[in-house]
Amino acid sequence: MTRPHVLLSAAMSIDGYLDDASPERLLLSNPADFDRVDELRADCDAILVGSTTLRRDNPRLLVNDPARRAARQAAGRPAYPLKVTLSASGELGPELRFWHTGEAKLVYTGAAAALGLRAALGGLAEVVAVDLGGGLGPLLDDLGRRGVRRLMVEGGGSVHTQFLAEGLADELQLAVAPLLVGEAGAPRFVNPAAFPGGSTRRLRLLEARTVGADVVLLRYAPKESA
Repeated sequence: MTRPHVLLSAAMSIDGYLDDASPERLLLSNPADFDRVDELRADCDAILVGSTTLRRDNPRLLVNDPARRAARQAAGRPAYPLKVTLSASGELGPELRFWHTGEAKLVYTGAAAALGLRAALGGLAEVVAVDLGGGLGPLLDDLGRRGVRRLMVEGGGSVHTQFLAEGLADELQLAVAPLLVGEAGAPRFVNPAAFPGGSTRRLRLLEARTVGADVVLLRYAPKESA
């Protein structure tokens, strides 16, 4: 069994925020970067996002370009990647757009919450009971058994933190926007954690380039040191 290649993808402000604290979503990326992310999604077998991000942002997580969807189908793949979320509590409502767009959906939750979530979703997604308190390894093992070879993780901060702290991320792509948020209640790219190697370990930089007029893309290999 092979675990998926795990790619963490995030857009953040210069001071490390994923959003501000207002009710409206802060758009950090520019059009060129949104297109880059769409291309990344088309190249992946599955896209994972945490339950807090589902409730806060209500995303659809689709491949928007029809040509990219057609290319996936021509290669014998579904038009859209598998959509994955995880929730320890299982508190996810059936009204979220996540369930009603794209194709297959998968939810990982604790054994105690699985039965209630299956009833609440009414077949909108497959619900898998897993011990999320024991780390994300079992989730990756299950995705590997399902044929997922490339997993794109789009947040939020708690999920990014967990993958990085457990040493499970193979690649990190950060789009840095020329904004300063500075709001204490706003979500950050990562939260405090004990990361492998500690604060002196330098990750290997794979790429740094400008995307569009004002976004800088930074690619790192989290399992490798500089």
